[in-house]
Amino acid sequence: MSRSTDQRVADILEAIDRCARYVDALSSEDRDIADMAEDAVERYLQIIGEAAKHLPAELTDAHPEIAWPQIRGFRNILVH
Repeated sequence: MSRSTDQRVADILEAIDRCARYVDALSSEDRDIADMAEDAVERYLQIIGEAAKHLPAELTDAHPEIAWPQIRGFRNILVH
């Protein structure tokens, strides 16, 4: 079953929130903590890109201030 546009937007917003929470840990002196935070941020960036890839053109066209092609492209770089 396909996720709705509202669910995909919620996925993006949740992933952004999680990335923001983990950013401070990236500079942790505890290397294990920093590595885990880096892995988590990378995963949530993938989620953002995947959700953005499936948003309808009506939504993305209505928000040209957001770099949709770059978000989708970055997801592809991370995954491959």
